[in-house]
Amino acid sequence: MPIVKCTHCQLEFDETVMIREENNPDVYFCCNGCQGVYHLLKDDGLDSFYEKMGNSSIAPPLQVESDSSSFDMESFRQRYIKTTEEGFSSVDLVIEGIHCAACIWLNEKVLADKEGIVEASINFTNNKAKIIWDEETIALSKVIDTIRSIGYNAYPYDRSKEDIKATKNKKDYFMRMAIAVFASMNIMMIDVAKYAGFFTGMKEETLHLVHVAEFIFSTPVLFYSGWIFFKGAYFGLKNRIVNMDLLVSAGATLTYIYSLYVLFGGAGHSYFDSVAMIITFVLVGKYLEVIGKKNAVDTMDKIRSQVPHEATIVKDGIKTVVPLDKIEVGDILEVKTGEKATVDGMLIGSSNDFIGTFDESSLSGESLPVEKRAGDSVYSGTINSGQVVRYTATKNYANSTLNSMVTLLEDALASKPQIEDTTNELSKYFSITILLLAVATFAGWYFYNGDFENALIIAISVIVIACPCALALATPIASLIGISWAAEKGLLFKEAKFIETFSKADTIILDKTGTITEGKLTVKRVIGEISKEQLPLLYALSDSSTHPVSQAIKNHLESEAFAPNRTIIELENIEQVQGKGLKAKYKDMILLGGNSELLKENQIESDLESDYTLYNFAIDGKIIASFELEDGIKEGAKELIVYLNSIDVEPIMATGDHNRVAQRVADEVGIKSYQSSLSPTDKANYISVLKEQGKRVVMVGDGINDALALSKADVAIAMGNGADVALAVSDVVILNNSLKAIEESFMISRRTFQFIKQNLGLSLVYNILTIPIAMAGYVIPLVAALSMSLSSLMVVGNSMRIRRG
Repeated sequence: MPIVKCTHCQLEFDETVMIREENNPDVYFCCNGCQGVYHLLKDDGLDSFYEKMGNSSIAPPLQVESDSSSFDMESFRQRYIKTTEEGFSSVDLVIEGIHCAACIWLNEKVLADKEGIVEASINFTNNKAKIIWDEETIALSKVIDTIRSIGYNAYPYDRSKEDIKATKNKKDYFMRMAIAVFASMNIMMIDVAKYAGFFTGMKEETLHLVHVAEFIFSTPVLFYSGWIFFKGAYFGLKNRIVNMDLLVSAGATLTYIYSLYVLFGGAGHSYFDSVAMIITFVLVGKYLEVIGKKNAVDTMDKIRSQVPHEATIVKDGIKTVVPLDKIEVGDILEVKTGEKATVDGMLIGSSNDFIGTFDESSLSGESLPVEKRAGDSVYSGTINSGQVVRYTATKNYANSTLNSMVTLLEDALASKPQIEDTTNELSKYFSITILLLAVATFAGWYFYNGDFENALIIAISVIVIACPCALALATPIASLIGISWAAEKGLLFKEAKFIETFSKADTIILDKTGTITEGKLTVKRVIGEISKEQLPLLYALSDSSTHPVSQAIKNHLESEAFAPNRTIIELENIEQVQGKGLKAKYKDMILLGGNSELLKENQIESDLESDYTLYNFAIDGKIIASFELEDGIKEGAKELIVYLNSIDVEPIMATGDHNRVAQRVADEVGIKSYQSSLSPTDKANYISVLKEQGKRVVMVGDGINDALALSKADVAIAMGNGADVALAVSDVVILNNSLKAIEESFMISRRTFQFIKQNLGLSLVYNILTIPIAMAGYVIPLVAALSMSLSSLMVVGNSMRIRRG
C-alpha cells in the first residue's frame, strides 16, 4: 500500500489507516487530533505554520481525556506499541494520580482481572506501568477506559514529555502543600492564644471566635490540599479497597466533623488544628518523597544526555542535519572532532589503516581513547576524539546501544523485587487491621468512661499514626537508589528483582576463557607440521568461527612466519560442535579442528597432554598438528576470588578445557573448586544440580557459547564488550570487561537489600511501638500526624545512606 504523510504532523503511514475528508481529498490525517488542529489553524488564518515547518515532523496531539479510541489508531501503534516474543502487545504507560502503594495494588488488581490482559506491573517510584495484552481479546482503548473507571488517567510514556509532567506534578503538590503550610502556621499562632486562655480564663465569646478562625483556615486545607486523599479513598472504596488515603481522609474528616459540632454549640474542645496538621504533615512528607525520587532518577537523564539531538548525514556529497528518528540503517554519518556518535555503525575507510580514536568512557568506563580502523564498530554516545570520520549506520536510534541502555534502566526502575509485592500485600491487610483497631479502641474507651469526645480523639489518633506510608516506601525508594547507583558505575540491572536475588546468592560459576582469563589466546607451541596444501584448509576452518580459540589459530596463521597462501577455499557442511570445536568437509576430505573431546568423538586416538589449551587439526581421521594456546589471567581475577571468599560466596570455575588446564588456572587465581571438560549442556546441567541442592547461583560467562548455562542461573552476567550479546542473555549488564564490576554488583545489591530490610524493620518497629501508645490515649491527632510523616521521612533518609557505603 502507498505511504502518505499526515497533513498536520507529517509522519508517514499506510494510506489505508489515514483519515480523508470528502470535500478535501488531498489532505490526510493520522488521527482526529491532527485533523482538529489542522482546521483550527485554517479557521484562524494560521495555516502559514505549515510553510514555516517545512519538511519537519511534529508529534500528533493525543486525545488523552476525551476519547480513548486514539489509542487504537495505527499512528499510535507505530509510535508506542511493541510486540513481545510470545506475540502479545506491550506498551509503557504513565498512570496519573498514583501516590501510595494501595494505588499500585488497586490498578494492578483491576487490570489483572480484565480478560485479555497478560501482565500489568506498575512501579511506585515513577508511576510507569508496563501493560502486556492480547489484542485479539481486548483493545488498548478498553484498557485505558478501565484505568479511568477507577479514578486514574493513563497516557503513553514519552521521555520528552516526562520532565514536563513531573514538573507539573511537583508544582501541584507544592501549591497544595504551600496552602496547607500557610494555613497551619496561622492556626498555630491562634493556638498560642487559645491554649494560653485555658490558664488565664478566656471568655466563651472569645473562645468561639478562636474556633471560627481555626475553622476558616482548616477548611481549605482539608478540602483543597487534602482533596487528593479524598479522591483516592473514594475510588478505593468503590473497588472495595482500604488504602492509606482512606486512613488519612477518615482521620481528618472525623476530627473536622467533631470540631464543627463544638463550633456550633456542642460541649468539648475543637481540633481544627489537628485537621490542618494531619493534611499538612502528610503532604510535606509526600512532597519530599517526590523530590527524593526525582534526584535518584536523574541518573537516567545523565545517560540520555550522552546523545545529541541531531546528526549529519552525507548523501551524494551533500551534508544534511536531521533529527535522530530520521536516521536509517545504511545512512552515511559524519562525526566531527569532539562530537558524539548518534547511532551504532561501522567506520568507513579504504583499508584497515588507523582512522581515529573514540572516547568510550560513557559505555565502558575506560578513560583511555580507543583506536579505530576501517570496519571497526562505533557506538552511540561515544565521543570522536580524533579527526573527522564517517561511518555507516548499522542501527537506527531506537535500537542503538545507548538507547537500549536507557530502556533497560527504565524497565528496571519500573520493575519490583519480590519483597515489594509481599510488602504491598501486607499494606492492604494492614489498613483494614488499623480501622478495626480504631473501632475497637473507640468502643473500649467509650464503655470505659463514657466520654465520647475522648474515645473519638483516641480512635482518630490510632488511624492517623498507623498510616502505612513508611511501609509502602521501604522497598521502592531503596531499590530506586540502588539501581541508579549501579547505573552510574556501568552496571545495569534488567529488573529490580535481581538486586534481591543477587544479594542472596551463595555460589558463583565463572567461565574460564574470557572471564577469568583475558580471552586473548596466543599460540605458545606447534606440535607437528602442516604442508602448504593443508594450510589453506586450516585457515578456512578457523576463519569459520568467532570462538577465541579459532581466532587465535587464524591470527597465528596470518603471521609472517606461518602465513598461508592466500588461496580462497570454500568449505562445505561446516558444523559447530558445541564446547568441542569444528567439523567441515572439503571435496572428499573430512576436516576437524578442536579439543581432545572432539577427537574421541570421531574415534581419533591422541595421547598428547598439556597444561595449556590444546587445539588439534585433523584430516580424514589423522592428526596433522596440535597447537598449545596460552591465555593470560585477567586483571582483578585474584582480587575477585579473595572478595568472594570474604563474603561467603563460593567461586567455582567451569570450563570446557581438560583438567590440567583448569587446575593450572584455578591454582593461579586461588579457586578451590572447578569443573573441567564441560560442554555448554554440561554447564547448564551442573547449575541445575546446584540449584536442586538449595544453592542460589550467579553465572558469569562470555555471553556467546554460555547462553544455555546463563539461562539456568538465578542471575546471569555476560562479560565482554559485545553490547548486543550482553543485553540479550544477561540479567545484569556490565558495560565494561572488568571483574571489579562483579565485586561492585555484589556490594551494591547486598547493601541495597540490607537497607530494604532496615526500612521494613524501622516501619514495623514504628507501628509496633506507636499503635499501642495511641490506643492507650497518650497521643493526640496532631502529634499522630507529625509522627506518621516523620516515619516516612525516616525511611527516605535511611535509603539515602545506601550510596555512602
